Amino acid sequence: MDRHHIKVWDPLVRIFHWSLVICIAVSWFTADDFRTAHEVVGYAAMALIATRVLWGFAGTRYARFSQFLRGPHSVWRYARQIAAGQAPRYIGHNPLGAWMAVALMLMVMAISGTGWMLTLDVFFGNEGLESLHEGLAVTLLLLAATHVAGALLTGWSHQENLVRSMFSGIKHPPQSGDVE
Repeated sequence: MDRHHIKVWDPLVRIFHWSLVICIAVSWFTADDFRTAHEVVGYAAMALIATRVLWGFAGTRYARFSQFLRGPHSVWRYARQIAAGQAPRYIGHNPLGAWMAVALMLMVMAISGTGWMLTLDVFFGNEGLESLHEGLAVTLLLLAATHVAGALLTGWSHQENLVRSMFSGIKHPPQSGDVE
């Protein structure tokens, strides 16, 4: 590490992020023809989310929910700043990115929960629950696409490769006007 970089995303956050991406992709492609693999990946996704939630309370600075979750007023202010082309750079999650991360985790939990319910005798073959499970999966893909678009837009507007930083864990250090 040199004075031109700062460690932001710790290994657990990065491994969680990319492992969850893999779980979601594998779940999507195994949904119809590979039930056992689909279920195993769903349980893995649940375990990942549980680990990340614990790390959100006990983890490193930028992994903690208390560091990046902000209230609705801050989120709306940030959204207006984006619209005006004046959004500040955040070292960790920006307010919209933070709530998107929470929304994605909640969606994965809901999908995994409804998937698990479908394995129980009481819900086996329940078409309503199956439709809900599938609808949540489609919603997750829409949220994920929005997340990727937001990361690309934010990276472009601040001339920073956020995808690379999610692999390396490093970003440029704070500058004047940045939010830590």
